[in-house]
Amino acid sequence: MSLFFAALYYAASLVLAGGLIYRISDYLNTPAPLKIPTTPAPTTGGGVVLRMAREVFFFESLFKGSLWTWGFGMLFHGGLALVLMRHLRYFTQPVWSWVDLVQPFGIYAGFVMAIGLTGLWGRRLFVDRIRYISTPSDHLMLALLLSIAASGLSMKFLLHADIIGVKAFFLGLMRFDPQPLPQNPLLYVHLTLVATLMIIFPFSKLLHAPGVFFSPSRNQADNPREHRHLSSWAAKLESEG
Repeated sequence: MSLFFAALYYAASLVLAGGLIYRISDYLNTPAPLKIPTTPAPTTGGGVVLRMAREVFFFESLFKGSLWTWGFGMLFHGGLALVLMRHLRYFTQPVWSWVDLVQPFGIYAGFVMAIGLTGLWGRRLFVDRIRYISTPSDHLMLALLLSIAASGLSMKFLLHADIIGVKAFFLGLMRFDPQPLPQNPLLYVHLTLVATLMIIFPFSKLLHAPGVFFSPSRNQADNPREHRHLSSWAAKLESEG
């Protein structure tokens, strides 16, 4: 099992990194021939940075669209952020001081994450207009994320895993020196689910995480009168002509 999970995580990491590079490169090379910022939009570069910050950290547009969705979304993303910070202890030696401070909050952030996911899934099941546009992949992604949260919490409160052995395993992977993985059925389930998420992340709707930064409706300033907008390919054609 140690060799299996070592190979699985090396493969998942390659797919995740390669997929993200490919998709982000595709975003960068997609032409944006028109000025299409969603109004009311900032008219300066500094305003765009501030708008993007509000969108990334506070989900401003979602807040304006649906308070229930915004609330569950904030619970999920906030809980996920703390959980990821807490998990940094498995990849650092010595553990960074601020990661130590996060540990007590990260434990219960898993519950917050699960509550947020349950609310978002309930929205797709019980809100007619959202259920109509939901696809099987939407439900499968929510089920995968909720299963990751549930299996992680179960290891903390039901069937404990040897966290020292888990840390040694992942530090070994980072040094290309795989170590034995502790035997624990829930740990195997949890790690398999996480690896599955890593593999499908670059090819799923979850790619909105980096994709938001490349959205022309968000990253453009509303200044068509002050500055002529030319995409890179149009500028190249103009210079050659």
